[in-house]
Amino acid sequence: MPTLLPLLPRRRAAAGFSATGHVAYQKKMNAQPSAFSLRRCPMSRARPINCIIPPYILDKLLDSEDREVRQAALDTLLVTARLRGERAVRASFAAGAAAPGNGRRTVFDCEQEEFLSNAVLARPEDGPESADPSVNQAFDALGLTRDFYNEVFQRNSVDGRGMRLDGYVHFGFQVNNAFWDGREMLFGDGDGKEFSNLTGSLEVVSHELTHGVTDHTSEFEYHNQSGALNESMSDVFGSLVKQWSLKQTAEEADWLIGADVWTPGIGGDALRSMKDPGHAYNNPKFGKDPQPDRMSKFIHLPDTKRGDSGGVHFNSGIPNKAFFLTAVRIGGFAWKAAGNIWYESLKASGAEDQFQDFAGTTFQKAGELFGVGSPEQSAVLSAWQEVEVPITGVPTGVARVRSFAVNGNGGAGREDGRAALARQLGALNDKVTALAQDMAALKGTR
Repeated sequence: MPTLLPLLPRRRAAAGFSATGHVAYQKKMNAQPSAFSLRRCPMSRARPINCIIPPYILDKLLDSEDREVRQAALDTLLVTARLRGERAVRASFAAGAAAPGNGRRTVFDCEQEEFLSNAVLARPEDGPESADPSVNQAFDALGLTRDFYNEVFQRNSVDGRGMRLDGYVHFGFQVNNAFWDGREMLFGDGDGKEFSNLTGSLEVVSHELTHGVTDHTSEFEYHNQSGALNESMSDVFGSLVKQWSLKQTAEEADWLIGADVWTPGIGGDALRSMKDPGHAYNNPKFGKDPQPDRMSKFIHLPDTKRGDSGGVHFNSGIPNKAFFLTAVRIGGFAWKAAGNIWYESLKASGAEDQFQDFAGTTFQKAGELFGVGSPEQSAVLSAWQEVEVPITGVPTGVARVRSFAVNGNGGAGREDGRAALARQLGALNDKVTALAQDMAALKGTR
């Protein structure tokens, strides 16, 4: 089975690590239960290879006048296809969760090869700082993401059970992407023109690791609306990790994804903007950011690889904007209230949930966490209404952005109808809960 060779854990020691230390590390790795046994997997679908750069941006690079940029884009697309095939093969076998390791980090250097089996051990959890900035950036970003989930949500690594965090830097030659393959992170160096080294963005690393969190919670299927939710969860928590590390409030944050690694020669742009989907960039090379910010602008694409699996990187802008609006209307640190609502909703969601399903779940969770009719629940409701995603059982117009917005200090405005709104939200919350239970029962009978 030659396609599986890059996934096997045969790793060489890096210069500066003792032979004894490397042997001990290999013994430890070999003692871990294999995540690649030959029992058939009961799962009915394969998880995709997840990557930060949308295919439509790589497609644009194929039209570049620069031959090196075109070649880097083509190589990146080919690498992505190969990794996707390898993960599909691996998913056809029982891939029991990776062995627990208390979230220990290990970074390897691929030395611009694409075979993980040849990667050099560059920095283990208790090893010294590397002379390679890429190694240290990956190591630090893995640690910040791990610590964020642990301290904010009491989650023990990606899978909730202490999954080891392995990262591979300098993956391939001028690869314009970073990948989560279900078990580890792979970082390309970028082509040096349109992309810089992909370890240089904390939210990119956190975005990819959050795909792993989604794999172990809702398992949002990676196509159409559920796939856009999958992408949105990674943008939401990727941005929150950055805000948490910088101790920024919702109002202070830039809400940009990938600004540090994309188009280093163009200032002020990013791959995506959660604050203003559709306005992350606008330049002659790439055109205008195509993300919609509301359902009336929803982009319908075929559920194919060329169609971005039904537009998952496009339409994620809609739930992204809903989270941003929720966070700024609640105010303060976004990971505390809005982040908690979204995290609990992620855990409570189903694989096939659509935007409206998730909106209803966030409305319910806001009521459970902060009280029915609370300012937090009002913020959730008004945010989804602004992006034109209705919540089942809640008539459009119950909460309007200007009338019932939450102020920046986390308190409600002074509208005379606030008490009446709280009572109305209480009745609607009960109705939404009953409808959600009915829907869950119907899904269970399929």
